[in-house]
Amino acid sequence: MAFTIQRGTNISHWLSQSKQRGEARRAYFTRVDVQRLAKMGLDHLRIPIDEEQMWDESGHKDEEAFALLDAALDWCAEAGLRAIVDLHILRTHYFLDEHDPPLFADPAEETRFAGLWRQLSEHLRSRPEEMVAYELLNEAVARNPEDWNRVAHAAYHAIRATEPTRTIVLGSNWFNQHHTFLKLAVPPDDPNIILTFHYYFPMFITHYTAPWWAIGGTYHGPIHYPGKPIAEEDLAGLSAELLSHMDEWNQPFDRNTIVADLAQPFAVRERTGLPLYCGEFGCFDRTPDPLRIAWFKDMLSVFDEYDIAWANWDYKGSFGIVDHAGKPTAIAAVLFPSAVLFPSAD
Repeated sequence: MAFTIQRGTNISHWLSQSKQRGEARRAYFTRVDVQRLAKMGLDHLRIPIDEEQMWDESGHKDEEAFALLDAALDWCAEAGLRAIVDLHILRTHYFLDEHDPPLFADPAEETRFAGLWRQLSEHLRSRPEEMVAYELLNEAVARNPEDWNRVAHAAYHAIRATEPTRTIVLGSNWFNQHHTFLKLAVPPDDPNIILTFHYYFPMFITHYTAPWWAIGGTYHGPIHYPGKPIAEEDLAGLSAELLSHMDEWNQPFDRNTIVADLAQPFAVRERTGLPLYCGEFGCFDRTPDPLRIAWFKDMLSVFDEYDIAWANWDYKGSFGIVDHAGKPTAIAAVLFPSAVLFPSAD
């Protein structure tokens, strides 16, 4: 049986991008969460994991973190959910780092990265191939796309040495963006690959006031979707620095723009015959709900029409299906219109 997926969500800030340990980490995501997500109609979870959580600085496995990952995969199997284990952040590669990642500059780091995947493969290879897949790295940011191709292939071959038919999820360079897909070197003659991209455009809608977005996060004025995110009359008084980016970030945007943006992923799918997967898309909760809902409806309609599997970012938090208190957000009913939010676990 093949590893096939259609609708999922990201289990963020648990084994990735979190300082919680011990009981706080154990309580953040549990069997009850998996049961609820399964009852909502999902068929898979994308589970980000970070090197600094899973291994200490000497390269030894953190037993508690691996036990939590194992538990999550057991819960998924029990609930009939598939899972993608996504190596999200490395000590030598963070997608928001302003410096060139050492992963691509130092051959020893490439070797170490492949070694992490050998360890993960050794730990996970007993899991059924139709239930668990591996995603090599989240949002590679090599200045030269050939560096990502080289490093990705090193990890790919490390896995294939012992798992020739495990499904591997492979994304393009520069934040898994659509416009770098033609530069991705897809291993030939391997049907057990899923091609992934991430999509967060237009940024003034999906990242409205987001403090980590250095270019546009400082804008707090009115926004619009569909159409031009910031109207001409609202540009007055903005800083020269912000205005200098308007040609790039403030173009008219609608469902047709989304479809046009995906030309490169469509072309690679046509050439390779491999499935497409949007492993992340989402909209910050500071964006007015009517705009969030309109954007999500357009995204989902594109995925449905063009046969693209998806996992929204994310389950809990500022982009989430539920907020930090566990209450369903406005997007939950859009993602899961036929679900009861939330059904009780058995």
